[in-house]
Amino acid sequence: MNDKIRTEAVDHMFSAILSLENKEECYQFFEDLCTINELLSLSQRFEVAKMLREKRTYLEIAEKTGASTATISRVNRSLNYGNDGYDMVFGRMKDGQD
Repeated sequence: MNDKIRTEAVDHMFSAILSLENKEECYQFFEDLCTINELLSLSQRFEVAKMLREKRTYLEIAEKTGASTATISRVNRSLNYGNDGYDMVFGRMKDGQD
């Protein structure tokens, strides 16, 4: 885990996120917290991770998500050498969907 992100402010934000009870509350909170572009970028990376786990090609992923090859590569690096956060979340979701 990267100690640079472990701050009191990040802990406080994560506690707020963990207090959300449903998708509607998530929409309300994240629309206030993030710009539309930030939220779309986060969701794009999540979709890229899902497609990489499905063994889709970079070309397929780029065409479907609009993500750049740099973004796809960055997500792939996280899947292969990161903290297993994507795997943890996908494992908790049925079929990688909600």
